[in-house]
Amino acid sequence: MDLQNWQSSQHLRWSFQHIAEFLPTAAISRGTGPVAALEPEPADLDSIPIILVAGGTAATLRQVIDATDTDGWAVMHRGKLVVEEYFGEMTAVSSHLLMSVSKSLVGAVAGALSDAGLIDVDAPITTYVPALLGSGYAGATVRHLLDMRSGIAFSENYLDPFAEVRRLEEAIGWAPRIDPGLPSTMYGYLQTLQQKTFHGGAFEYRSCETDVLGWVCEAAGGEPMPALMSRLLWSRIGAESDATIGTDQVGTGMFDGGINSCLRDLLRFGALFLNGGLSLTGEQVLSPTWVTETLQGDTDTREAFLYSPGDNRMPGGMYRNQLWFPYPGNDVLLCLGIHGQMIYINRPAGLVAAKLSSWPLPQDAAKLFSTIGAFDAIAAALAGSAG
Repeated sequence: MDLQNWQSSQHLRWSFQHIAEFLPTAAISRGTGPVAALEPEPADLDSIPIILVAGGTAATLRQVIDATDTDGWAVMHRGKLVVEEYFGEMTAVSSHLLMSVSKSLVGAVAGALSDAGLIDVDAPITTYVPALLGSGYAGATVRHLLDMRSGIAFSENYLDPFAEVRRLEEAIGWAPRIDPGLPSTMYGYLQTLQQKTFHGGAFEYRSCETDVLGWVCEAAGGEPMPALMSRLLWSRIGAESDATIGTDQVGTGMFDGGINSCLRDLLRFGALFLNGGLSLTGEQVLSPTWVTETLQGDTDTREAFLYSPGDNRMPGGMYRNQLWFPYPGNDVLLCLGIHGQMIYINRPAGLVAAKLSSWPLPQDAAKLFSTIGAFDAIAAALAGSAG
């Protein structure tokens, strides 16, 4: 396995579970606190009928799981583990690359720093990171980062080797070096990005926003992200295992997509948004105020999403504080990563689901929306049986 082939489709199932064997990583400690217990309460879900968004055809839950390159998936309903299943070599203790689910974890760290009064989300980014004064980020605010509404020029076309998202990987050592003139660190590359339109406009999904947000968090929190995330988040959700984060050549984390964890700990993270920021161990990790304003958004958050230049396929949805809202309202939240990584949170049903996958392509709308549809159906069935 090397930088040239680890993201090729035939290697993804292995590489996503062995990142530390060929890339530098740093530990995000779970600390010494109690593990949040997930008591098994199995439910027979395979016969639930699912209406797939793509094509409108019906399929069983089992057909959805089998057709979406699943490495592992689990569902927690009102604190009980109703299903947990792994495929191939993945097990309950395997650490799996989260891709952009990482963004939601970094967003939670920013929320904890805001709760502590260490970050003002309406302040200019350069208040915390003066090194960006000469970049396209000058004049943008932390809020613009959290909601991906800066005016930065950054292509997220994963299939274009010259898109900025791929040049970022090249800069940090996640891909072979094509351009010898490219900076060789995360922060060095971020300083080269330029502005294409005004800050605060339409939502546009750009991984660089989370990387700059991570830089702001480190500056405001006074610690590197692995220590910061451990202290503010990972050691407080009742995680059972340490997480890890891929790093560049000088140890800066790959904030937008480099975190790795076991499957069950994703359920523990998702539970924060069911309980007003309260963990399954009873610890207040995020304030109810932060969670509420995440759920509500601003007056123009959904309008900004509507006018996004990207093909988001979520009518009436929004993107807020590094989380996706696929429907009108705030009942369902998503943490999403390419190649099929997902945390699904259904608040009325009291349900959190997580799925780790190895889709051959970075993006696959049929697989994404069939998975969301499957989790919607599980939530409806379990909410109905509980009632």
